[in-house]
Amino acid sequence: MSETHAVVLFGHGARDPEWARPMRRTRDHLRAQAPRLRVELAFLEFMAPTLDEAIAALARDGIRRITVVPMFIAQGGHLKSDVPRLVAAARALHPDCEITLALAVGEADGVIAAMADYALGCSVASRD
Repeated sequence: MSETHAVVLFGHGARDPEWARPMRRTRDHLRAQAPRLRVELAFLEFMAPTLDEAIAALARDGIRRITVVPMFIAQGGHLKSDVPRLVAAARALHPDCEITLALAVGEADGVIAAMADYALGCSVASRD
């Protein structure tokens, strides 16, 4: 990855700022794994920055490849309608940027396997 590429971890947002703790931990972990990759957070509602604000800041900083990773468990209503509209609007505002929308993180095979492993570990621990 180069310094002209960024990942935006995009979540729903919540009124409680502690809700974003797992997203901040994921961002920090990703930054540690790929120090040259720009990693930012963005939120649909209740928290800042919004997706359009995060993408605008990245574009101002010269980032030309942006991957939006929805930090959602599944492709629900927001991801089927709201998020594609937001990404399309960002593409129109920043035609010099390649903006890619990934599947919801919870749809990835590795994440599903990790959730199953976690649930299994919980069930085993509860028998002890």
